[in-house]
Amino acid sequence: MAEIRVPTLGESVTEATIGKWFKQPGEAVAVDEPLVELETDKVTIEVPAPAAGVLSEVVAKDGDTVAVGAVLGQIKEGAAAAAPAAKAPPPAPKPAAAPPAAQPSPPAAAKPSGAEAPLAPSVRRLSAESGVDAATVPGSGKDGRVTKGDMLAAIERAAAQPTPVAQPAAAVQVRAPSPADDAAREERVRMTRLRQTIARRLKDAQNTAAMLTTFNEVDMGHVMALRAQYRDLFEKKHGVKLGFMGFFVRACVQALKEIPAVNAEIDGSDLIYKNYYHIGIAVGTERGLVVPVVRDCDTKSLAEIEKTITDFGRRARDGALKIDEMQGGTFSITNGGIYGSLMSTPILNAPQSGILGMHKIQDRPMVVAGKVEVRPMMYLALSYDHRIVDGREAVTFLVRVKESLEEPARLVLDL
Repeated sequence: MAEIRVPTLGESVTEATIGKWFKQPGEAVAVDEPLVELETDKVTIEVPAPAAGVLSEVVAKDGDTVAVGAVLGQIKEGAAAAAPAAKAPPPAPKPAAAPPAAQPSPPAAAKPSGAEAPLAPSVRRLSAESGVDAATVPGSGKDGRVTKGDMLAAIERAAAQPTPVAQPAAAVQVRAPSPADDAAREERVRMTRLRQTIARRLKDAQNTAAMLTTFNEVDMGHVMALRAQYRDLFEKKHGVKLGFMGFFVRACVQALKEIPAVNAEIDGSDLIYKNYYHIGIAVGTERGLVVPVVRDCDTKSLAEIEKTITDFGRRARDGALKIDEMQGGTFSITNGGIYGSLMSTPILNAPQSGILGMHKIQDRPMVVAGKVEVRPMMYLALSYDHRIVDGREAVTFLVRVKESLEEPARLVLDL
């Protein structure tokens, strides 16, 4: 027998939800053939068959929450894999014994000493992302400090308990029952892990940050003319279309260099100023919103930025993004204009202190040199954490972005 187990899912990701099985018990499988789809907080991954044979048992059903290393099912290896089959049984007892070995840790919960010890940044981040209170976790570090390993173990224990899954159902039951004729027309669908995470993180951002939004508008005429003039030549040389997002990324990097508070974050009582520019680009998919990160945008050319964004967009819609490609962003950009949004107030992508909202380009009458002209205008929105960014800094940042877009030569001359 060969066991199908939950693979390592990435830093700080300790559990997943069974999306769907591609095979049913009794069906033949080939080695490395995708067997089951797992949904994590950030991405969807496929678990391949570790051996060829027949799927003999499915342990975790669709919708179940499973921890890293948990057994998902069993494969009875076929005649073609007889040699590997002989080697399969010895490792099996070891993984099977692993879960019980991790269970003796709960008695350590009686140790309260770690609750008062200072928390490491990684511990605070895991606590914020998972919802597990670090103060309740027994510490195994020096002087009872809670370590990253302690937090990961606590998160796994919490995931193994049924109560977190039952709580949302209990909350739903509080709603007033629908009349019988209405209830028959309702459809109840379980939220995906990605949607649950989006909901939790957005609400956490509202509860934690002193969020404020400031607006401005930009005349997109010069950028549009530049695109029209060089679109074909740009695509022929670089193999990618010349979009608007590359200009916005470059404009934001210019502004972030002048207003570093918008590129900072709060860590306890400290402010961390990021001297690098990893820009998250929000991408809407059928599964929900994901934010892949274009790293070191200050060192990339416009073509490199456009290529990276295009690749991320395609793989996001295919569910093929990697977890590390959505971590480490210092500032984010979201474009509601592609859906027709004229104005909005984007929510921060915590722990970042700023996010720029792009919107629909719309012809509007504007006064230019004393005359009324119809110009292609876009509203810009900067949501920011007022605990870090003052109003003067937020307005200045947005004005700098506006200036760079209305005079694209500034982006070339680094002005």
